[in-house]
Amino acid sequence: MGGVLNALLVGTLVLLLVSAGIQDARTREIANWKNAAIALLAPLWWWSHGLALWPDMIQLFGIAAAVFALFCVAFHFGWMGGGDVKMIGALSLWFFWIQSLAEMLIVMSLIGGAITLLLMIERTIRKNTAQIEIPYGVAIAIAALLVIREPNFNQFL
Repeated sequence: MGGVLNALLVGTLVLLLVSAGIQDARTREIANWKNAAIALLAPLWWWSHGLALWPDMIQLFGIAAAVFALFCVAFHFGWMGGGDVKMIGALSLWFFWIQSLAEMLIVMSLIGGAITLLLMIERTIRKNTAQIEIPYGVAIAIAALLVIREPNFNQFL
């Protein structure tokens, strides 16, 4: 079904991810409208790929809800911000295969760990005692971009 619609949806997702990552790096916040747009575009993505309501779309929604609930626990303990959790939940709707979602979450964790380490080193060098606020949206955006690149852009290489 997809063609042009798929390209428009992926292009829009890329722009939203880059924008959210930049915003999080600057302000440590991700606008709710960006996360909502990511989530609301996912059903169009499903439709453009010809997914059936049952079981495909229902399963994707259930997996995304489970991922969102898991990261709500991280938010509860103060390990992540609310915008980060919403972004992960919204992005979970875009991955048809558990393997792709798992890859995104693993890459996100590695990049987030690297960002945390760099900020800790910076804090030590500057002898700053303030609490570190990690722009985890940057890690989420980069990880998602890397994972969506594989099936969508490798065809052009």
